[in-house]
Amino acid sequence: MANPNIVSVASIYGGNYGWNLSTGLTTTLLTVDAEVILKINRITVANVDGSSAADVNLFIDGMGTAAANDLTPTGADATVYLAKTIAVPADSTLVISETPIYMMEGDILKGGASAASDLDLFISYEVIKD
Repeated sequence: MANPNIVSVASIYGGNYGWNLSTGLTTTLLTVDAEVILKINRITVANVDGSSAADVNLFIDGMGTAAANDLTPTGADATVYLAKTIAVPADSTLVISETPIYMMEGDILKGGASAASDLDLFISYEVIKD
């Protein structure tokens, strides 16, 4: 079940995750398990450094391995950036997305910062299970 019918599911659980980003710009943050899709509702990143800006990178890897029913993408990229080298000023917060994003099973959220421990990434989500 790569893509459950979200009108008729067994469970929907909401939650939040947070990471203090490292300088590994392609660090795996989460992987969507089998038999679920992940609906990300909001993504924010806060710069906790009081004096220096830091850049954020955030992307989804593995897209296209489980496309939605009745949709066959042509030339779709398996790796798509949500944020690429965006500067987050010191002591400020950036909203990366307030638009829902669905991640399918096997999709991987990856990212990092230009300066270790300067950026906190926060997501609000729902896990939808068939």
